Order: sequence, then C-alpha cells, then structure tokens
Amino acid sequence: MIIAGLVGHPVTLSFEQLATLPQIEDVGRLVPGRKGAAVRLHDVLAGARPDTAATHATLASSDGDFTASVPLDEIGNALLVYRLGDQPLPESLGGPVRFLIPDAKACHSGGADTCANVKFLGSITLTAGGRPDTRDEKTPHA
Repeated sequence: MIIAGLVGHPVTLSFEQLATLPQIEDVGRLVPGRKGAAVRLHDVLAGARPDTAATHATLASSDGDFTASVPLDEIGNALLVYRLGDQPLPESLGGPVRFLIPDAKACHSGGADTCANVKFLGSITLTAGGRPDTRDEKTPHA
C-alpha cells in the first residue's frame, strides 16, 4: 500500500511493515460483523509525515477502479485491516488491505460515509481539497 501526495516522506508499506505498528487484534469489537486485525490510519500517516496543507485523503482501490476523496478530519479513527490471524487479509474480505471507518454514520459532512470503506485499498493520497471520486458511479468496493 502506498501513502503519497502532501507528505514529507512517501511510503510503501508491506504486510511485514504494517505488522510492526500498534495493532487492533479484533476489528469485530469496533466494527461488528467485520473480521481481521488492523492498524490505525493515524499510525500509518505518522510515518509519512503529512503536510499541514493536507485536508483530504483520496483512497484508491489497488485496481484503480474505485476512489473516494474524504476529509482527513472525518477519518481520524479509521482502520486499515490487513490480516486475518497471521496471514494477509484474503481478497474475499477486501484484502490485502481494507479501509474501515468504525462509525461512518457519525461523520458530520457526509464526505466520509460507508462508501468510503474501501476494499482492496492500494493507495492513500493526501491533498489540499477534495478530488474527484467514483462513489457516485460505483459502490461495489464499499
């Protein structure tokens, strides 16, 4: 998974690198019905050093077919689900990385919603202002 855009240090994170970050061992306790273990978005972004001008994150599926541009201030508690047990999260559950907002219904502007829970996450690009996204066109990755 790639973190790029308005960051001081663009990063590409492997399964092994994600495993070195603080872990949420049971995502189902925070998001009922979901399986797997995760890391928090803020821990991932800390290593990339976001620029103070960044206001949005564009979440893109690894095939580039789905994007969601969401305000950073609405996804501070987001999770990156990346493993099931000791193995990578299977594609059948949205892997290798699935972006989840634990309480998307509580987001205040509507920019972050359940459709921003992106399956097959390939990249997060930080930007100043929102970017076009495909949520209105397609929702199968949500």
